[in-house]
Amino acid sequence: MSLNTVNVMGNLTRDPENKHVPSGKTLCILSIASNRTYLKNNEKVNEVSYFDVEVWGAAGENCAKYLSKGSGVIVEGKLKQERWKKDGKSYNQIKIMANTIHFLPNKRKNTSLDSTAGTTGHPEQEAVLVVSEDVA
Repeated sequence: MSLNTVNVMGNLTRDPENKHVPSGKTLCILSIASNRTYLKNNEKVNEVSYFDVEVWGAAGENCAKYLSKGSGVIVEGKLKQERWKKDGKSYNQIKIMANTIHFLPNKRKNTSLDSTAGTTGHPEQEAVLVVSEDVA
């Protein structure tokens, strides 16, 4: 028996990138930064971790449509390790495969665009929940 779940809250470090894969499905790649603060020798230490996130199907399309660099999200998903060899060297990368993305409200209001619209473009909602397709 095994368990593979992850929950991460952070902000996008760049605009979402939509790709269409040969199977016809849509893949959206997100890159998020998650901050952690802790005390070390009675001094506050700030630490940032960066994560690549894959969001498939309609949920990925919604991410590309409503999110942009700086948008806040909560990602629920599982970890996936990819391994490959290039020029005789072995490489690996761990990504988050999103099951659910929560869009967080935009803390900065841009009155020049639309004073009522948050990150999601839905001013009446504090957050939008997007569920992705389960991809094997």
